[in-house]
Amino acid sequence: MVARRTAVAVVGAGPAGLTVANLLRRAGIGCVLLEAQSRAFIEQRPRAGFIEEWAVRGLERRGLGEQLVAKAPRHEEFEFRFAGQRHVFRYGDVTGQRHFVYPQQLLVTDLVAQYTGSGGDAVFEVSDVELHDLTSDSPAVTFRTGGEHRIDCDFVAGCDGARGVSQGYLPAESTVKAHHDYGIGWLALLAEAPPSAGGVLFGIHPRGFAAHMARTPTVTRFYLQTAPGETVADWPDERVWRELHARLAVPGGAIIEGKLFEKRILDMHNYVVEPMSHGRLHLAGEAAHLVAPIAAKGMNLALHDAFLLADAFEAYYAGDPAPLAGYSAACLPLVWQYQEFSLWLSDVFHHTAAAGGNPFAARIAEARMRRLLGSPAAAAAFAELYIGKNADF
Repeated sequence: MVARRTAVAVVGAGPAGLTVANLLRRAGIGCVLLEAQSRAFIEQRPRAGFIEEWAVRGLERRGLGEQLVAKAPRHEEFEFRFAGQRHVFRYGDVTGQRHFVYPQQLLVTDLVAQYTGSGGDAVFEVSDVELHDLTSDSPAVTFRTGGEHRIDCDFVAGCDGARGVSQGYLPAESTVKAHHDYGIGWLALLAEAPPSAGGVLFGIHPRGFAAHMARTPTVTRFYLQTAPGETVADWPDERVWRELHARLAVPGGAIIEGKLFEKRILDMHNYVVEPMSHGRLHLAGEAAHLVAPIAAKGMNLALHDAFLLADAFEAYYAGDPAPLAGYSAACLPLVWQYQEFSLWLSDVFHHTAAAGGNPFAARIAEARMRRLLGSPAAAAAFAELYIGKNADF
């Protein structure tokens, strides 16, 4: 077995893990980054694309956002399509904040390049990852890649997502995993088609929810609400376009078709693990909490965790252990705020589909929609939650 030592072993090279690793390296704190997939895979895997302005400015202040700020389109409004009409919602006018449209794979590519380009130690395509002695002063990570390896360290940052190994090391007797299942799916689509609008369209329709999100001048992301148990095989191209036109098109707002090159069914569910720490293990991102893509909060929460965790590690090595001891408590208020907003928005988006559903819930959702569109106070409260945390990060 090949053994070595570092200060922090970072497991997982998503936005959270890469941000933590970059910030540790810039602070002169030793770390090794481990990732189960290849570098090429994580740099090409399509994922979320909306980053809130506070998160962008946090990356920028830490020297990690140059490409994002230079290249990402900005969105300050979206459009509800409801009851056959277009309703433009200009949240930028209310909050002064914007979304930056930068697909996760582009951010990952930037962060990998910054980390490895500055000499950061990263090992890709690892397998059989195990964590050891997490409640001792000398935890360790073992893994395989062309042989057996061991990293002795002070701490482990578990940033390996919902399907990673880190979450499984939180003891069941002292950990609560709160879970919510929305009981629906979303069909996630990528089309070789120019955007049908400059920004985001939310179609709220009795046949089910639909969404349109501009990605590039030639590629558009679409979502369609699906029934429980449906699979991609239930959605041939003809049915996809028929439903997108029905749920999203309005007079003067047609939907442009193109070749569909991605179809995935996403089960809509959320979870939160509390606490996010155990001994010398600290979770960040989807290893600790999952937010369905309903409100585009997942990547933003991952960056929030990463900022707090990297700052806490830096404080620890400067002689102050308090921020690291309080890391989980510092993260969870925003986690739950974003979970609550996702649940509220789901009620508006999905419960109008009364066919096969609850007609009372459908009418309540319609009433909420009318209040949101008719009340400046309600619109301002919604805009503040939609754009997210407004803080100096």
